[in-house]
Amino acid sequence: MTDPVRLAARTRALRSELSDFEPDPERAEWMALELRGVLSEHAHRYYVLDDPILADAEYDELIGALRQIEDRYPHLRTVDSPTLRVGGKPLPGFEKVAHPEPLLSLANAFDEEGLRAWYARCLRGLGLDEAAPVALVCELKIDGLAVALTYRDGMLVRAATRGDGSVGEDITANVRTIRSVPLRIPAAGPEPAVPGSVEVRGEVYLPLEAFAALNDRLAEAGEKTYANPRNAAAGGLRQLDSRITAQRPLRFFAYSLGPVDGPRPGSQSAALRWLREVGIPVNPKATRVEDIEEAVAFCRHWTGDRDSLDYEIDGVVVKVDDLGQQARLGAVSNAPRWAVAFKFPAREATTRLLDILVNVGRTGVIKPEAVLEPVGIGGVTVSQATLHNEDYIASRDIRIGDTVVVKRAGDVIPQVVQPVPAARTGEERRWIMPRECPACGHPLERLEGEADWYCVAADCPAQFIRLVEHFTSRGAMDIEGFGSKLAVQLAEEGLVQSLVDLFRLDTKRLESLEGFAGKKARNLVAAAEAARHRTLGRLILGLGIRHVGKTIAEILARRYASIDAVAAANEEDLASIEGIGPVIARSVVDWFAIGDNRSLVEGLRSVGVNLHRLPEEEPPAETGGLAGQTFVVTGTLEGISRKDAEDRIKRAGGKVAGSVSGRTDYVVVGESPGSKADRAQELGIPILDQEAFLALVPEA
Repeated sequence: MTDPVRLAARTRALRSELSDFEPDPERAEWMALELRGVLSEHAHRYYVLDDPILADAEYDELIGALRQIEDRYPHLRTVDSPTLRVGGKPLPGFEKVAHPEPLLSLANAFDEEGLRAWYARCLRGLGLDEAAPVALVCELKIDGLAVALTYRDGMLVRAATRGDGSVGEDITANVRTIRSVPLRIPAAGPEPAVPGSVEVRGEVYLPLEAFAALNDRLAEAGEKTYANPRNAAAGGLRQLDSRITAQRPLRFFAYSLGPVDGPRPGSQSAALRWLREVGIPVNPKATRVEDIEEAVAFCRHWTGDRDSLDYEIDGVVVKVDDLGQQARLGAVSNAPRWAVAFKFPAREATTRLLDILVNVGRTGVIKPEAVLEPVGIGGVTVSQATLHNEDYIASRDIRIGDTVVVKRAGDVIPQVVQPVPAARTGEERRWIMPRECPACGHPLERLEGEADWYCVAADCPAQFIRLVEHFTSRGAMDIEGFGSKLAVQLAEEGLVQSLVDLFRLDTKRLESLEGFAGKKARNLVAAAEAARHRTLGRLILGLGIRHVGKTIAEILARRYASIDAVAAANEEDLASIEGIGPVIARSVVDWFAIGDNRSLVEGLRSVGVNLHRLPEEEPPAETGGLAGQTFVVTGTLEGISRKDAEDRIKRAGGKVAGSVSGRTDYVVVGESPGSKADRAQELGIPILDQEAFLALVPEA
């Protein structure tokens, strides 16, 4: 691993040299070598260790210096130069590459019993008793594009796609632009030793956040969007112009070694350790387990927790750890016997889009909804799915009658991802957003800067039904027994025409309704009675203020002692609260400015609903020497990363902000601090150098 203190000192010395650098041939050769080494180590810390010690602008400055040297002395540009990350001239086409050893496919296990059956076959193949444990390695199956990287004498000389397993395509120019792929190994420092030639196999993928941003840009430009991150990653890698690839923040995880010219680790887990040691990124979730039941537990965990990741996975790969045992088990056809892919339940399917309807939300937002020919996805039958908004439908050219791809991710509402144009018959119809509310007939409005249309009628019945559902939901006032059907029934019967009426329900009136027996009526009244005493945060959430979700509601309840205090707050006060920006502040102020909303609060007060902060919502007492103080850390500190400095501040009770404002108490400044230090001087905010900061917060 890179020594940050040594690297920081080396970088300072290099930047000092550059200040009066005269690029004569001899000094230029030394400087290019030094720059490549320093930049490689900084890239390793940034993209692999996620612990940078150099500001982006400083990194760009060093890259610029190296590029100037290479432009003046082209013979000094090497295959491991970081300047190649930006891509080069377009290629006429991809050359075919024969893999020295085939990249095999994997057999699949679709349930836990299938995984256990694979393990039993491995034991029989090794001549072991079924009670004898065989160590395994469990790795997340990244949903990306498989590639093979070849390093000779530590330099990346070739990258190829998997292709058909035997022959792939040469994508070296494109892979060089992926910043998490080291152009030479070891990526940092002289150890460990690297074989003369080694092939590294892994997966190129696109993080989910980057995928969403890419599709947004394509949609805004009127270009075709990608159905999923895998397609986007493959599209990026298969560009003949590597400069286009460089614009996509692709990432790489290694998962195995191919041919090695020299000694190789004796196990899969040891191979993964070696890859990490030489600076090649390996998925941190990979785990060695002692037997099949631990592997089953690993697969079970990630089946339920896959949505916590910032990248797509479609299963878990389970491998026999010992390479000697792998060799004894061998392969059948094009798949190894010593590995299996535990596949997660499907989350995508194709079906027919029968119609597009619109629903009215509690804030008046109009949401198009797909009516689908029922289809099973991951064990659930899906007949409806979201289409988000008018722009989403138009940008993807989704038509009524289309065969469409539907995705269901965890507990998220199913969504239509894209149409299948090749399946069109010519009878499909383009959909047009209605211009009147389907519930009340009021003209719809599209607010400036928003993708959604709204019904702004105060007496829209559909909005009220959605508001009742939201107010009574488990996360808000939690009136047990309420649901959409009951909300409609009580509204139609005239028993609930305001949220206040929920607390005026009585058993006798409810018993007169269809479907209400004595016990059901009593339970509903008792549930409403209990809801009078909910926390202030739950009440704020239940009111349905636009942009105010659970977290914002809790922040407001911690800051203000009552609903009256929230109502009295102005935009400036609200926007000054950490976590609440000007958009949310304006939304809160606007809600309380409406007379009907203020009347609602008074009505809730009159029926005994709690409008004050409860003891469990009291903000925690601030402790520590820096309690109540806000810090901004900028520049490079010697011997301590920015994250470590921020952790020290938090442990001492202080807060850390990302930008300097009038609410900042101190700015901690290292080398090359940039504009934040200038901003602190403008505002008259105290500036601490590293010595003063460490004196203030001495503990690690």
